Parts: sequence; structure tokens; C-alpha cells
Amino acid sequence: MFGLMDSIKTLSSSSLRRFVHHDFHEVVARMTIIDAFLFLIVHSIDKLRIWHRLPVLLGLLYLSIRRHLHQEYNLFNVGRSPVGVRYNPADYPYRTPDGKYNEPFNEGGGSQGTFFGRNVLPVNQQDKLKKPDPIVVATRLLARKKFIDTGKQFNMIAASWIQFMIHDWIDHMEETEQIELVAPKEVANQCPLKSFKFYRTKELPTGSWEIKTGALNIRTPWWDGSAIYGSNAKALHKVRTFKDGKLKISEDGLLLRDQDGIAVSGDVRNSWAGVSVLQALFVKEHNAVCDAIKRENKHLGDEELYRHARLVTSAVIAKVHTIDWTVELLKTDTLLAGMRGNWYAYLWFPEYGYGLLGKKFKDKFGHVGGAILGGVVGLKKPDNHGVPYSLTEEFVSVYRMHSLLPDYLQLRDTSAAPDTNKSPPPTEKIPMPSLIGREGEKRSSGIGFIKLMVSMGHQASGALEPWNYPMWLRDLVPQDVGGMDRPDHVDLPALEGNVRQSYSRCSIWDRERNVARYNEFRRALLLIPISKWEDLTDDQEVIEALDQVYGNEVEDLDLLVGLMAEKKIKGFAISETAFIIFLLMATRRLEADRFFTSNFNEETYTKKGFEWVNSTESLKDVLDRHYPEMTAKWMNSASAFSIIPKWGPKVLNRGLDASIPSICQLPNNHV
Repeated sequence: MFGLMDSIKTLSSSSLRRFVHHDFHEVVARMTIIDAFLFLIVHSIDKLRIWHRLPVLLGLLYLSIRRHLHQEYNLFNVGRSPVGVRYNPADYPYRTPDGKYNEPFNEGGGSQGTFFGRNVLPVNQQDKLKKPDPIVVATRLLARKKFIDTGKQFNMIAASWIQFMIHDWIDHMEETEQIELVAPKEVANQCPLKSFKFYRTKELPTGSWEIKTGALNIRTPWWDGSAIYGSNAKALHKVRTFKDGKLKISEDGLLLRDQDGIAVSGDVRNSWAGVSVLQALFVKEHNAVCDAIKRENKHLGDEELYRHARLVTSAVIAKVHTIDWTVELLKTDTLLAGMRGNWYAYLWFPEYGYGLLGKKFKDKFGHVGGAILGGVVGLKKPDNHGVPYSLTEEFVSVYRMHSLLPDYLQLRDTSAAPDTNKSPPPTEKIPMPSLIGREGEKRSSGIGFIKLMVSMGHQASGALEPWNYPMWLRDLVPQDVGGMDRPDHVDLPALEGNVRQSYSRCSIWDRERNVARYNEFRRALLLIPISKWEDLTDDQEVIEALDQVYGNEVEDLDLLVGLMAEKKIKGFAISETAFIIFLLMATRRLEADRFFTSNFNEETYTKKGFEWVNSTESLKDVLDRHYPEMTAKWMNSASAFSIIPKWGPKVLNRGLDASIPSICQLPNNHV
């Protein structure tokens, strides 16, 4: 029997090799027969470059197959696999301060201080750490020449939101000694800093033979709201009132500040006003949940109210990101269906409702069936696909989105009467550096929550393109984990050319940490690599600049530069290469977490808390709860993350009937 199967596999492999790009012959040979044929399907579509133009159902099928392949071949554990007796989840029906006791067979999985995982095996780059020089890369390919915005697709609330999420998910432990980068003579006169010092990420032995060293995440990678609660008991203690489960908040609706002028919040490192107002908003959300649960459960004390409110607030944040923010980032019907499918049901009819069974069905009867019928959220048990949960180094790399930030925040006059588009008149321009850290907190207090939020909502964010990295980030004052300014300024894009030193994110050498460069990154994700610059972009000016920096060596192209230069799919604010990591990890964040699967129920969340999560569909819903007059007067968009409604699902209050066209006939793009 085994001999017959081996013969079939050998015959199939030899036949497949004729149709498969030569770079994938080896990986296909290691696949099962079924996976090899599934790969052939997506590879054939990739050759035609048409998946994003397919009808919605076929596009979803393509993405489903691709995600399966990445779950099989792009999840690598860093560190030793856990051994021991399984703990009882019933003993921990709440999120712990440091993220422990979530993964059923691994009490420390996803907790603070665990290793970053991998989606791509490390690629040794010790022989070309300075090829090409990172400051040359930053100066000639990244540094902003003229601000390029995203039009009406993405606003500054959206740009702030992803930084808010990074404060929830990822940050690297650093070394205690600094190293120095010096600008080469050929670009030194274009660099604000001729040299600068920074802290490398601490590299530690993993105890594993396959990946021998790794870096530790000092935040909790679960979707647990640690941006407002902190990633350990000490940080949590600082933000709690210890009365009715609530968190500390200023009377003006912004974060409190301590005696040093630093915001009182779960994570304050490298923050700015845009992140701070979102932290404050969700502190108010947490406190409102406490009040709502207490009204119906008067017997609950402070600790129980806090635990339930944290579960609810964290789930609201995750839901907003999944079915609101990401939908604006990836503005196509296929991704609208796919992201809502993660929460409600895999098949979603863009014109006619929520899914195969529908949101109303799920709200009334709960999760029925597997992910296809009921969505990922609410599955009977979490699934980590045999790899302990973590966020990955590659995930960190593709979330470097500093080009979203403008040079200034355009304040709006919220005391004026709204025009027909509910757009308040512009007033003062605030330079972005003055909105960072302690100075930013002080400035925010003078501006106020409503003016900040309205101003960000009506200002377009930057685009993720070459030559759009803010110049003010080339002379930046970084902060330590406590939010205190460090003495040495840094040139951030220069670090990102060679280092993953991410403002509001994390710091680690991209090259020294052996994260694959652009072309190898694509190969590892089963994407066809480029062979010339014209395969990457049709912008002749970019092609000439790439040739000037890298010559003809496409294999030397740095990942960040490739992600910025890559021609975007229509409706996508990010590159396809970055999206593939999103495709894998967005689902993993939900399906590996028992509080979004086996413990996503009324018993764990309380009846009122569960209703709260299920009735919240967007950031606009959260803003409506706390600032209804603001949204009524100044918000004219379908989503709080975009400026003016360009498109959206037409949800009809009727059942499916014969008049509804086949999902295969629905158009894929509105944009």
C-alpha cells in the first residue's frame, strides 16, 4: 500500500514539475499529494495574477487554500515545545495580566517574555549585513520627498489604530549596550543625523536545534487589550481604580498623567496623541461595560467586574480590527467577505447579508458547525495547528507602516457649524514631533478628545509607498519602556533599512536577525519571486532608484523597500506580499485563543457582556456610545477609519430568495 502511494506521489511530482516555477520544486516534493495539488491550483492562478479579480466565492476559495498551505508550511515554533500536565481552563475563566493560561496544553503560550515565532525559517545574512548600506537605502528609497496620501480610503484614526494594536501585541527585549551607525559620505549631507546610537534586540538561545536563537516579546501577543491593561501585574495595578472593576481616566476623557507627565496606561513606550486618544476611548469603554454588567449582576465585586469587562473590551477591540479596520485597509468585496467570515461565517454575501447562516442566526442560536457555517469566533475549541501560539518576526516586519504618518496634524474647528459633508473648517497645523510622548500628552490635554478625534477623522493618512517615510522620524527621540525620553536621537528609516527599530512597535536587526529579504520572503510564502525590477513595479523613477542602490541584484532587495515599491492590488493599501502574512496570522490570532473559541460564550463573558460584543460592529459604534453628539455632527463616513463613504455592503432585511444572483456573479471590486 505504502509502495503504491509512493509511486503515485513520484509520478504526480514529476508531472507537476513541468507546470511549477523551478524555485518551488523542492518544497512541492516535500508536500503531501493533496497539498501539492492544492498548491498547483493557487500557483496556476498566481501565474495569471488574477486571484483578486475572481468572483467573490472563487476568490475566497483561493484564499482558503492558500491559508491552509501556510498553516501547514509557514508556522515554526521558536524555543522548546512545552511538556507537562495540561492545566484546567476552568480554573482561569479570565485573561491573566501576563497572558498565561490561555493555550490549553501550554500554560505559558502567548505570555509576556516568550519567543517570537517564525513564518519563514531564518536566512543567514552575516556576509552582507551592510550590503547595501542601510542609511543609503533610507535616504535614496524611503525618505519622504513629498507627502503622498491615501485619498479618502484611510484616515489618521486608521493610522493611529494600527499603532494602538502594535502596543497590544509586540515589542522586543533589548540589549543594555548601544551600537552606532554612521552615515556614509555619499549621503551624509542628506541625513539629519551623521551618526547615532541605538539598542540592539537581545538575542537568546532557544534550546532548539532548528532555530537556535530568538528574541523575546515583552508584550503579550494575545488580543487581550494589553495596550490599556499592560502586560504584567505591575502595569495592571497602575491603571486600576480597584472600585467596581474600573480603570483610571481623567475627567476630560483623556488619559491621566503621572508626576513625570507620562500617561497612565498599559503601554506608553513611543506613543503619541493618536494612540493615546484611542487608549482613553477604550478605558471609557471598559468602565461603561463595568457599569452595564453591574446593573444586571449586583452581586459581582471589583475583581469579577474587572475580569468580565476586560474580556468584553478586548473582544470589541478584536472585532473592530477584524471587520472594520481591515476592511478599509483591503477594500475589496472578497476581503470584506473574508474578514467578516472570520467573525461570523466563512461565506458572506456582500449584497445580501452576513453569511451562510447569517449574523442574526448566530446571535440567536450561537455557533453552529465549523468555521464555514459559523466563522472562526465561537469554535468549540482553539486550534494552534500544532505550533505554540506566538506572533512572528515576519509579522512584525510587514506591520512597519510609518509612512502612514503625516508631517503635521491638521486641527479642525469643532465649534463651527458643519457643512454639507460634515467637514469642520481647518485651523492650526500641529507638527507631529510635538504630539509625541510627554509633550504630546500635554498638548492633547489643551486640544481635547473631540477636536483630536474629529481632526484625525477628516485627515487622510500617508500611503505605503517609496519616498514617503516621514523626515521627522529621521531625527527622533525614542523612549524606554517606561515612556521616558532617551538621550540619543535615532534615524528611524535608516534603522528599518537594516534594523527593525519600529516606533510604537519593536526593535530588531532585520538582516542580523536573519529575516529573509524580499525575494526569498516571497519564495517562502509560495509567491512567485521577481527576476527584474519591472516585475516589482512599473514606476520608472522607482526602477531607476532601485538600480542605483542595488544594481541588478534583485536578491539583495530589502523587505521593507520591496513592500513599499510593490505595485498594489486595486483597493489594497498594503502589498500582496504583506497581505499573505495577514491572511495567515489574522485568523491565527482568533482561532488559537480560547476566549474567542471555546470560552466565547455568556458563561464566560456574562449575558450582558456577550450581548455587548455581539451588538458592536465598528469603531463608530464605540464612538456613538461615548460621544453621540460628536459622531452625529461631524461623522459622514460609513467607517470611522475612512473619510467619506465610497462603498459598502448593502444589507437587506430579508431572507435569501430566488431573485438573489449567484455569489459567483457578484463583482469583486467597488473601488
